[in-house]
Amino acid sequence: MDADVVVVGAGPAGLSCALRLQRRGRDVVVLEADDRVGGSSRTDVVDGFRVDRGFGVVATGDPRVREVLDLRALHLRPFGRGLAVRRGDGLTVVADPLRHPRHAWSTATGPYRDRGVFAALVSWLAPSPRRHRSPDPESLARSLDAAGVRGLLRTEVLEPLAAALLVQGPDETSAAAARLLARSLALGTPGLPTQGRAAVPEQLAAALTAPPGTSTRVRAVRRAGSTWLVEHEAGSIRADRVVVATDPAEAARLLGRAAPPTRGLVTWWFAADERPSDLPFLVLDPRQGSGPVVHTAVVSNVAPSYAPAGRHLLQATAIVPAGADPAPEGEVRAELAEIFRVPTSRWDLVARHLRPHAVPDAPPHRRPHPDARVDEGLYVCSDDRDTATVNGALDSGRRAARTLLHRDAHPELP
Repeated sequence: MDADVVVVGAGPAGLSCALRLQRRGRDVVVLEADDRVGGSSRTDVVDGFRVDRGFGVVATGDPRVREVLDLRALHLRPFGRGLAVRRGDGLTVVADPLRHPRHAWSTATGPYRDRGVFAALVSWLAPSPRRHRSPDPESLARSLDAAGVRGLLRTEVLEPLAAALLVQGPDETSAAAARLLARSLALGTPGLPTQGRAAVPEQLAAALTAPPGTSTRVRAVRRAGSTWLVEHEAGSIRADRVVVATDPAEAARLLGRAAPPTRGLVTWWFAADERPSDLPFLVLDPRQGSGPVVHTAVVSNVAPSYAPAGRHLLQATAIVPAGADPAPEGEVRAELAEIFRVPTSRWDLVARHLRPHAVPDAPPHRRPHPDARVDEGLYVCSDDRDTATVNGALDSGRRAARTLLHRDAHPELP
């Protein structure tokens, strides 16, 4: 045997899985097609700006994340505990009044102040033994109806946030998937690593005994008797177990399966000399027909390290419909000008990241945590099997490692 386990893919999911297996005494080899670890969790430095490959945060309240990550070493810069919503009269903030006393009055007297609806939302969000045993097959819309969550808090905050992050409308997306995402954000303050999202996979890779083999594209994974053969550009590795931790399209190729349906996102990064807002919140624009942007943020308000001194960095994320081209830059700038009420024509475009397979479809009937085992000795993990977030990727890797170890401990299982 060349290895106990080969992990194909050095994104957060694969590295999380590999690190957990290593801690349980497994000899693990990680292979990565790219020239560095990270997968979609990469950070580029462009003219002094840190730009992540797509906007994403690390939710700190999940204890499963703390099992593999040293959050203190990431020097996370927290977002505000709240949201800013574009309404006809400008940006309306709904925020935790204890963390943000500046916005306490506007939150208490604003359009989202209905305490009955807020109590219904808390009840909808709370864990339920019944839901754990039998995941809710309802759509987000029907689930909110049943819980009594109505009003502007639903139509202007919750549903637009779910649509922005899950890239599906409330009638299309799973209530279970929406709960998973909402809980991951609610359990702790989401933040950005000071050095960018790439700091997460880099920290995981540094903890491995053997560094991942980068620039090593895997051509095939096939059974060889009672073991598996992982064929790559420079040769092959034989292993007892294989974990495929790539993006959905590549995983489908290696596993010989049809690729699952996904939805695309494009993230624009703009640099400005003048700060368009001092808010440390994610900004939603739920207005009908307002434009392509589903959420935006002045990232340098949260993490000053993302921009050089004296300049400011914004991200704007838009949905890319299947088979369509991304919205043109002019439309994105026009909507941002309306959101922040400032001219945007002089902003510099720092980067644009198109991710055609950024988010998996999450229809109501989809299981929130698909089985990680594909075949005897063959497993799969990635963020598309959870919430399409850093936290979701880390947890998918955790579940794959747990399943593999459980199968090894109980080989008599069918």
